[in-house]
Amino acid sequence: MFATIGHTFELMKMSWRVLMLDRELILFPIMSGIAVLVLVAVMAGIGLSVGTFDRAAAGGAEESFGLVDAVLGLVFVFVSSAIVIFFNAALVAAALERLRGGDPNIGSGLRAASARLPQILAWALISVIVSIILQALRERGGIAGQVASWIGGVAWGLATFFVIPVLVAEGVGPIEAIKRSAGLLRQTWGRQFAASFGFGLVSIFAVIIAIIPAAILFFVHPILGIAVGVPLVALAIGTVSALEGIFKAALYDFANGETPHGFDRSTLANAYRAM
Repeated sequence: MFATIGHTFELMKMSWRVLMLDRELILFPIMSGIAVLVLVAVMAGIGLSVGTFDRAAAGGAEESFGLVDAVLGLVFVFVSSAIVIFFNAALVAAALERLRGGDPNIGSGLRAASARLPQILAWALISVIVSIILQALRERGGIAGQVASWIGGVAWGLATFFVIPVLVAEGVGPIEAIKRSAGLLRQTWGRQFAASFGFGLVSIFAVIIAIIPAAILFFVHPILGIAVGVPLVALAIGTVSALEGIFKAALYDFANGETPHGFDRSTLANAYRAM
């Protein structure tokens, strides 16, 4: 369940004020997106060279793909996951620096994430394995598998909520980070709780706002609409992602008994509430 409108806006305002002190945090999600697009181009080139797309065009049946195609798919999923996690870690590291009274920049965030690269890669591998298992349950387990996949996905998302802040701030391995994450969430908000704040609707609203001027310009000239729309949508997504990273970093510090700069404890305490 979501919080009241007033509480949601208060959390947004706190996150926004912190972001305005370090606007460059918006660049982390944008760099992540660019890196993933580069990866897509590279993997597409490799796929063309080894015939993956030819086999897909010829039939697309699962049995028509070979070992090379499967390996390419797994490599893409793992590397793209690692890229997203790396830049999320850089964002959270920079946010934590600001919330603790520091003055972060792009370089400090990237350095902090680079220092945790082994943990990030291990966490990316675990995340991919869990995602594959949940997807297999959903696709091949019938109704029971779909239910189990949904329950497992929700439980996994809650248990791993603080994994990236823990990896960045504490430098532990991914298994220990999962334990720490679940423990922090449980000891702060209880064993049964409901989210009272989320960024899903905020993301949708921001993208819609960004698309409106692009859509208007598209009718003037399609190229103009695309030229304006792509950066506006990227900026909207980057802004909301940066706000979410700041919010998660603030929650992490709060769960550790700290009072992050720019946030008050009572508002953070109500980010989740007992059911």
